[in-house]
Parts: sequence; structure tokens; C-alpha cells
Amino acid sequence: MKFFRYLLIGIVFGITLAKAEVISWYRIYEMFKFQSFHMYGIIGSAVIVGMIAVQLIKRYKVKSIDGKPIHIHPKEFSIPRYLLGGIIFGLGWAMTGACPGPMFILLGNGVGVILVVIGSAVLGTYVYGLLRSKLPH
Repeated sequence: MKFFRYLLIGIVFGITLAKAEVISWYRIYEMFKFQSFHMYGIIGSAVIVGMIAVQLIKRYKVKSIDGKPIHIHPKEFSIPRYLLGGIIFGLGWAMTGACPGPMFILLGNGVGVILVVIGSAVLGTYVYGLLRSKLPH
């Protein structure tokens, strides 16, 4: 039953992103060329909603769906780490036209070539797992 809830949430989220044109390569292209505010508005809205949600979780000690307390541990702020990660993520997003979530929505919409991107993302994650202990964090 729990799996069904997550599946339903994923389907609704996927439909929402598809209808909002978040998975459109043209919208992403416009964003990277600073020709449209559409994607910046969506991303900015998500950041604001996320900030509010984190504050509510902290303030009201919200529990997870399993009833366990949610702990948000502070992270060490490191500009080089975030710059490098952001550059790699942005280059991948710009070259493929998709970030991780919409990759699966594109597959669900029948864009078969995205399987190359999904396979590359899985391979990259695996390689990162192998090299993680040798990388600066």
C-alpha cells in the first residue's frame, strides 16, 4: 500500500511537470539563454516552498510518514564544493536538456533517446560511489 502512495505522488508530480512545460527542451534552452523567466519562476517558487517547508518541519517537529522524527542536520558550507557540483550539474542539464526528475517523465512521454541519458546518469552515480572516498567533500 505504501508503494502505491509513492507511485501516485510520482504520477501526479510527473503530470504537473509535463503540463508546466518543465520537461520541454525549448524551455530549458530559453532559460540558459536568458530569453524567458518561465523556468526561473518555477525554480524560484520551488526554492521558496522548500524553505518554508523546512522551517515548518523544524518548528513543529513534523514526523515522517512512518512516524519517525525528521532530523535536518546542518551541513558545512564549502563554496568550492558547491561551485564544482553546480557546474557539473548545470553542464549535464544543458547538454541533455533534462535534470534527474524530468528524465523519467520524458521517458514516460515516449522520448526513447532519454534512455541514453538515464543510463549515463546511473553509470555516473555508480562511478561516483566507487570514487567517493577519494574525492574531496
